[in-house]
Amino acid sequence: MQEHSHVVRRARRPKFLNFARIRFPVGSVASIGHRISGVVLVSVLPFAVLALQRSLHGEDAFSSLVEKLQSPSGRVLLAVVAWASAHHLFAGVRHLLMDVGVGSSLAAGRASAYAALVAAALVGAAALLG
Repeated sequence: MQEHSHVVRRARRPKFLNFARIRFPVGSVASIGHRISGVVLVSVLPFAVLALQRSLHGEDAFSSLVEKLQSPSGRVLLAVVAWASAHHLFAGVRHLLMDVGVGSSLAAGRASAYAALVAAALVGAAALLG
């Protein structure tokens, strides 16, 4: 009975997690990034449709949109959307391949997670700089 009370006492203690100090495995980072990129893409979609709709009103509207997207904040927005699109694609393909048994070993999973993270970062950087 004494051991049970020890377990209950330990379970009641508050837990304060410092996520900055926790080292997540690279596969977890890729998986969490996949979810975050999906949320970003869904959140941006209505604004992208609105921008497309407005840009089709004429040459002046299109020029105005291009000017806004070439501003520093517009370039950052485009880089984030490019990263989200690339990461969601690369991590999604990685997950689908692992679901059918391709690259599901620990070493292959780590390598594919690194590849998805680096490739998406390069696409985002290219969109920001290009």
